[in-house]
Amino acid sequence: METTTKPKHIGRNISRIRELRGMKQEALAIALGVSQQTISTIENSATVEEDRLEQIAKELGMTTEAIKNFSEENVVNFFNSFYDNSGTNSAFGNNNQNHFNFNPIDKLVEAYEENKALYRELLQSEKDKVAYLEKLLNK
Repeated sequence: METTTKPKHIGRNISRIRELRGMKQEALAIALGVSQQTISTIENSATVEEDRLEQIAKELGMTTEAIKNFSEENVVNFFNSFYDNSGTNSAFGNNNQNHFNFNPIDKLVEAYEENKALYRELLQSEKDKVAYLEKLLNK
């Protein structure tokens, strides 16, 4: 019996990773200097040019290999590894207390620090739009 492996859909992987990172298509588009429609097209493509994939990987803070090998199952396994499943301190133990190996506030600060430049760019873009509209209104 012959089994064939289904090729990875790189665009779908990019989409899921972007969503898991809490990033909108528009934000990724701005970071890459392309339109939101271009990001949509990329995410609907089964394959992505290596140069473009490297740019996207950089903006998402990961390697091209991580994007190529991404799977939902790996994400679930990764997050399940944060639970201490021994004795009564397990996630579903007798005292029903969750035990995490990370501080959620640290993760929030880390996410902000990683995307600080992008946030500044988005804020500046909005300020530029407001200035332009004010200029139009004053004419």
